Amino acid sequence: MNMVVFEVKVSLKKGVADPEGANTLKTLHLLGFEGVEGVEYSKCFTIHMKGGEDEALSQVEDMCQRLLANPVIQSYTIEKM
Repeated sequence: MNMVVFEVKVSLKKGVADPEGANTLKTLHLLGFEGVEGVEYSKCFTIHMKGGEDEALSQVEDMCQRLLANPVIQSYTIEKM
């Protein structure tokens, strides 16, 4: 059976507060990295699926909608590896 690997990136939507990104930016500045203009926090999942590509992609999409991302405040992208 075929193995398909997808990378799912989950990020906050524009306009949603990003406290982790803001804290990381502040800390980078305190450490002397003054050239950093912004930091955005996101999560990345690597998902290994058995089966055909189309069915696996459909299942990963369902995973994103049901568990991996909060559609109210987050967006996601799926990329085949």
